[in-house]
Amino acid sequence: MPQVKIAVVLALAIVLQLTLRAIWSPLSYIDFPLVVVVYIALQRHAWQALFVGTVAGLAVDAVSGGLIGAGGFSKTLTAYLIYFAATRVNLENALLRIPVLAAATLLDSTIYVFWHRSLGYAPSAPFVQTMSYRLIGTTIVGTLVMYLLDSIFTERARQRRSFASRRKGAARRSSGSLLRR
Repeated sequence: MPQVKIAVVLALAIVLQLTLRAIWSPLSYIDFPLVVVVYIALQRHAWQALFVGTVAGLAVDAVSGGLIGAGGFSKTLTAYLIYFAATRVNLENALLRIPVLAAATLLDSTIYVFWHRSLGYAPSAPFVQTMSYRLIGTTIVGTLVMYLLDSIFTERARQRRSFASRRKGAARRSSGSLLRR
Protein backbone atom coordinates (compact mmCIF):
# COMPACT_ATOMS: atom_id res chain seq x y z
CA MET A 1 0.00 0.00 0.00
CA PRO A 2 2.77 2.56 0.70
CA GLN A 3 4.16 1.99 -2.80
CA VAL A 4 0.81 3.00 -4.29
CA LYS A 5 0.80 6.18 -2.20
CA ILE A 6 4.36 6.94 -3.28
CA ALA A 7 3.47 6.39 -6.94
CA VAL A 8 0.43 8.66 -6.70
CA VAL A 9 2.34 11.40 -4.87
CA LEU A 10 5.23 11.17 -7.35
CA ALA A 11 2.88 11.34 -10.34
CA LEU A 12 1.16 14.36 -8.82
CA ALA A 13 4.53 16.03 -8.19
CA ILE A 14 5.63 15.45 -11.78
CA VAL A 15 2.35 16.80 -13.15
CA LEU A 16 2.63 19.86 -10.90
CA GLN A 17 6.23 20.40 -12.00
CA LEU A 18 5.28 20.32 -15.66
CA THR A 19 1.99 22.22 -15.57
CA LEU A 20 2.70 25.04 -13.12
CA ARG A 21 5.39 26.52 -15.35
CA ALA A 22 2.74 27.03 -18.04
CA ILE A 23 0.51 28.91 -15.60
CA TRP A 24 3.14 31.28 -14.21
CA SER A 25 6.82 31.02 -15.11
CA PRO A 26 8.29 31.74 -11.61
CA LEU A 27 6.57 28.56 -10.38
CA SER A 28 8.98 26.55 -12.54
CA TYR A 29 11.69 27.12 -9.91
CA ILE A 30 9.86 24.92 -7.40
CA ASP A 31 11.07 21.33 -7.80
CA PHE A 32 8.20 19.19 -6.51
CA PRO A 33 9.72 15.82 -7.53
CA LEU A 34 12.88 16.68 -5.59
CA VAL A 35 10.79 17.32 -2.48
CA VAL A 36 9.24 13.85 -2.81
CA VAL A 37 12.67 12.28 -3.37
CA VAL A 38 14.10 14.00 -0.28
CA TYR A 39 11.10 12.98 1.81
CA ILE A 40 11.43 9.30 0.81
CA ALA A 41 15.19 9.40 1.42
CA LEU A 42 14.65 10.89 4.89
CA GLN A 43 12.37 7.96 5.71
CA ARG A 44 15.44 5.71 5.30
CA HIS A 45 14.03 3.66 2.44
CA ALA A 46 17.13 3.39 0.23
CA TRP A 47 15.77 1.47 -2.74
CA GLN A 48 12.54 3.42 -2.84
CA ALA A 49 14.43 6.71 -2.70
CA LEU A 50 16.78 5.67 -5.50
CA PHE A 51 13.92 4.40 -7.65
CA VAL A 52 11.79 7.49 -7.03
CA GLY A 53 14.75 9.76 -7.80
CA THR A 54 15.49 7.98 -11.05
CA VAL A 55 11.88 7.89 -12.23
CA ALA A 56 11.23 11.50 -11.25
CA GLY A 57 14.34 12.80 -12.96
CA LEU A 58 13.87 10.81 -16.15
CA ALA A 59 10.18 11.70 -16.40
CA VAL A 60 10.83 15.43 -16.07
CA ASP A 61 13.80 15.20 -18.48
CA ALA A 62 11.78 13.33 -21.09
CA VAL A 63 8.86 15.74 -21.10
CA SER A 64 10.70 19.04 -20.64
CA GLY A 65 13.28 18.45 -23.37
CA GLY A 66 16.98 18.82 -22.99
CA LEU A 67 19.56 16.34 -21.82
CA ILE A 68 17.78 13.11 -20.92
CA GLY A 69 19.34 11.46 -17.90
CA ALA A 70 20.89 14.50 -16.25
CA GLY A 71 17.88 15.03 -14.00
CA GLY A 72 17.60 11.32 -13.30
CA PHE A 73 21.25 11.12 -12.30
CA SER A 74 21.15 14.27 -10.18
CA LYS A 75 18.02 13.23 -8.30
CA THR A 76 19.30 9.68 -7.78
CA LEU A 77 22.63 10.87 -6.44
CA THR A 78 20.84 13.40 -4.22
CA ALA A 79 18.54 10.67 -2.90
CA TYR A 80 21.51 8.47 -2.07
CA LEU A 81 23.41 11.23 -0.27
CA ILE A 82 20.34 12.28 1.75
CA TYR A 83 19.67 8.64 2.65
CA PHE A 84 23.31 8.22 3.68
CA ALA A 85 23.13 11.33 5.89
CA ALA A 86 19.81 10.23 7.39
CA THR A 87 21.28 6.88 8.45
CA ARG A 88 24.23 8.61 10.17
CA VAL A 89 22.43 11.57 11.76
CA ASN A 90 18.96 11.67 13.28
CA LEU A 91 16.95 13.93 10.98
CA GLU A 92 13.51 13.22 12.43
CA ASN A 93 13.06 16.81 13.61
CA ALA A 94 10.96 18.91 11.24
CA LEU A 95 13.29 21.90 11.63
CA LEU A 96 16.29 19.86 10.50
CA ARG A 97 14.49 18.99 7.28
CA ILE A 98 14.63 22.60 6.10
CA PRO A 99 18.44 22.79 5.73
CA VAL A 100 18.48 19.24 4.36
CA LEU A 101 15.99 20.26 1.67
CA ALA A 102 18.02 23.39 0.91
CA ALA A 103 21.23 21.35 0.62
CA ALA A 104 19.47 18.83 -1.61
CA THR A 105 18.28 21.63 -3.87
CA LEU A 106 21.78 23.05 -4.18
CA LEU A 107 23.27 19.62 -4.82
CA ASP A 108 20.66 18.68 -7.41
CA SER A 109 21.06 21.98 -9.25
CA THR A 110 24.85 21.74 -9.25
CA ILE A 111 24.92 18.19 -10.62
CA TYR A 112 22.28 19.00 -13.23
CA VAL A 113 24.15 22.06 -14.51
CA PHE A 114 27.46 20.19 -14.39
CA TRP A 115 26.17 17.51 -16.75
CA HIS A 116 24.66 20.06 -19.08
CA ARG A 117 27.86 22.10 -19.27
CA SER A 118 30.18 19.12 -19.56
CA LEU A 119 28.19 17.72 -22.48
CA GLY A 120 28.01 21.05 -24.31
CA TYR A 121 24.48 22.25 -23.56
CA ALA A 122 24.32 25.99 -23.05
CA PRO A 123 22.39 27.17 -19.97
CA SER A 124 19.26 29.17 -20.70
CA ALA A 125 19.72 31.44 -17.65
CA PRO A 126 22.61 32.44 -15.38
CA PHE A 127 23.57 29.61 -13.04
CA VAL A 128 23.68 31.54 -9.77
CA GLN A 129 20.39 33.30 -10.43
CA THR A 130 18.60 30.07 -11.32
CA MET A 131 20.09 28.23 -8.35
CA SER A 132 19.12 30.95 -5.90
CA TYR A 133 15.53 31.07 -7.18
CA ARG A 134 15.29 27.28 -7.00
CA LEU A 135 16.77 27.31 -3.50
CA ILE A 136 14.27 29.85 -2.22
CA GLY A 137 11.21 28.42 -3.99
CA THR A 138 11.88 24.75 -3.33
CA THR A 139 12.87 25.29 0.30
CA ILE A 140 9.82 27.36 1.21
CA VAL A 141 7.19 25.41 -0.69
CA GLY A 142 8.99 22.10 -0.09
CA THR A 143 8.85 22.56 3.67
CA LEU A 144 5.09 22.88 3.50
CA VAL A 145 4.81 19.95 1.09
CA MET A 146 6.97 17.77 3.35
CA TYR A 147 4.70 18.58 6.27
CA LEU A 148 1.74 17.53 4.13
CA LEU A 149 3.53 14.33 3.06
CA ASP A 150 4.31 13.61 6.69
CA SER A 151 0.63 13.77 7.54
CA ILE A 152 -0.17 11.40 4.65
CA PHE A 153 2.54 8.77 5.15
CA THR A 154 3.29 8.47 8.85
CA GLU A 155 1.42 6.15 11.14
CA ARG A 156 1.63 8.52 14.09
CA ALA A 157 -0.26 11.24 12.21
CA ARG A 158 -2.93 8.72 11.27
CA GLN A 159 -3.27 7.67 14.90
CA ARG A 160 -3.51 11.29 16.06
CA ARG A 161 -6.32 11.93 13.57
CA SER A 162 -8.22 8.82 14.66
CA PHE A 163 -7.93 9.62 18.36
CA ALA A 164 -8.74 13.31 17.94
CA SER A 165 -12.46 12.67 17.72
CA ARG A 166 -12.32 10.43 20.79
CA ARG A 167 -10.51 13.12 22.77
CA LYS A 168 -13.08 15.73 21.74
CA GLY A 169 -15.90 13.44 22.81
CA ALA A 170 -14.19 12.68 26.11
CA ALA A 171 -13.60 16.38 26.75
CA ARG A 172 -17.27 17.12 26.12
CA ARG A 173 -18.40 14.37 28.46
CA SER A 174 -16.02 15.43 31.23
CA SER A 175 -16.92 19.13 30.99
CA GLY A 176 -20.63 18.30 30.93
CA SER A 177 -20.35 16.26 34.11
CA LEU A 178 -18.69 19.17 35.91
CA LEU A 179 -21.53 21.50 35.03
CA ARG A 180 -24.19 19.17 36.46
CA ARG A 181 -22.58 18.92 39.90
